[in-house]
Amino acid sequence: MIVPVRCFTCGKPIGHLYAKYKERIEAGEDPKAVLDDLGLERYCCRRMILTHVELIDEILEYSI
Repeated sequence: MIVPVRCFTCGKPIGHLYAKYKERIEAGEDPKAVLDDLGLERYCCRRMILTHVELIDEILEYSI
């Protein structure tokens, strides 16, 4: 749905990094290199970014 503000496991703020990650991935960069460059070293934080699925647009259709 909405990108979590913090990692569920360690509590590190990660919400502000998702837009940068998505932009760079769409430009064709390697996901591993992007995550390293953004400073996401822990696998729990990487999991939060990699497994996020944006469903907010689909859910908003039913809120009217």
